[in-house]
Amino acid sequence: MSGKSQWTMGIHAVTALLRCRPDSVIQVYTQQGREDARLEEIRALCLKLGVPLQQLPRRQMDRQYPGVHQGVAAHHGDVQSAAPRRGGRTSGGEQELAALLAGLHHEPLLLVLDGVTDPHNLGACLRSADAAGAHGVIIPKDRAAPLNAAARKAASGAAENVPLLRVSNLARSLKTLKQQGLWLAGAAEDGGNSLYGQDLRGPLALVFGSEGGGLRRLTRQHCDFLLSIPMAGSVPSLNVSVAAAVCLFEAVRQRTAAPLAQRGDFSL
Repeated sequence: MSGKSQWTMGIHAVTALLRCRPDSVIQVYTQQGREDARLEEIRALCLKLGVPLQQLPRRQMDRQYPGVHQGVAAHHGDVQSAAPRRGGRTSGGEQELAALLAGLHHEPLLLVLDGVTDPHNLGACLRSADAAGAHGVIIPKDRAAPLNAAARKAASGAAENVPLLRVSNLARSLKTLKQQGLWLAGAAEDGGNSLYGQDLRGPLALVFGSEGGGLRRLTRQHCDFLLSIPMAGSVPSLNVSVAAAVCLFEAVRQRTAAPLAQRGDFSL
């Protein structure tokens, strides 16, 4: 096991880690005296997989694992992201991105996060990407949130399923996506096209900027078109992870909706 030790907390995140990357787990800690069914499932998994398990008093759990640990935490090796259901581990840089695209049997749907620095937002984006069936999430190596315990907790297990690719040169990776036939749709408050009026079928990468500054100029220039989410209330914009979820599921809706001719003409 290479890399420094990390830790993950939360029932969903630890369960996914045990199911998807058991070889990376060093030890699991559960809260003493807590006997609910979900923790019992984790204990049974540890026993089955031969993962060392230790029970700790709640006060010690709270001290060692600040936050909402839900009675469980796992120490593990330095793991980025794995996707056993979608072609195996693909975390890495530009070469891994090319391999991911070459291995897909469906039109790609990717999420690109340029400058998202909050681990909770990264985790929430991974969770939405997993739920929408996206094939991967791309982030730059610099100016990006780490995949730490907070991100894994927010991802609720998705960090073990969705490929997370850290690329050294995001602009070059965006060019690669275009060369591979993907359309790049940038999300911006001043986007010229309404999300609901734009065709999002076909090979697509949805591109989002930082929490405060939005899309950087160079990233914006690489986009084929810009999208905006119509806002009916008083707030001018959505949190980046919420906006990513809205756009991902609109793309999914368009991709899965039957053509009008297949639905039948019910006009009188």
